[in-house]
Amino acid sequence: MSENRIEVLTGAVVLIVAVGFLGWAGKGHGLAANVGTYPLHAAFRSVEGVSSGTDVRMAGVKIGTVSDVHLDPKTFFAETTIGIYKGIDLPDDSQVIVASEGLMGGSYIEIQPGGSATNFAPGDEITDTQGAISTLGLLMKFVGGAAKDTVTKNANDSAAAAAASGIQTPAAAADAPASEAPATDAPAGEAPAAGASK
Repeated sequence: MSENRIEVLTGAVVLIVAVGFLGWAGKGHGLAANVGTYPLHAAFRSVEGVSSGTDVRMAGVKIGTVSDVHLDPKTFFAETTIGIYKGIDLPDDSQVIVASEGLMGGSYIEIQPGGSATNFAPGDEITDTQGAISTLGLLMKFVGGAAKDTVTKNANDSAAAAAASGIQTPAAAADAPASEAPATDAPAGEAPAAGASK
């Protein structure tokens, strides 16, 4: 009888902890009802890594979530709707950026507040936007540029070493002028050198 009570109590504690965790996770990731927010809209050229439920942050602090992402068939831009917590008024010259948490991290929406005295009203469009930058594309450009610099540096070092040792590289030999006639040849019209038979 006592063992059954212990099992029931243990199960109840686990159930309470699980329900509490689910409630906390739902609020933290925007799964709870969208109460206490107002919508703003923004269009991006690229929202790579952003989807419904993505955090909206300012100065690293979560101030809302992305509630909708879809493609505009006319402009081919990604149209987003973000829910900002009520009580946080954004100046109407604020900038919205698709930012990344790191090389391997996820993306989020970052808001950089402006200095205007007028604030966005619910449903307004944020026009100052910056889309996602492809981390893979940046890495490929960096690696390609570094490889090209290495090849150029090695070629320059080889040419400098050859010049210092007096060896002509094929490129230098091709650029050199045609060899002149030997200095011992007498110019036309002059007598032959001494010692020549008459």
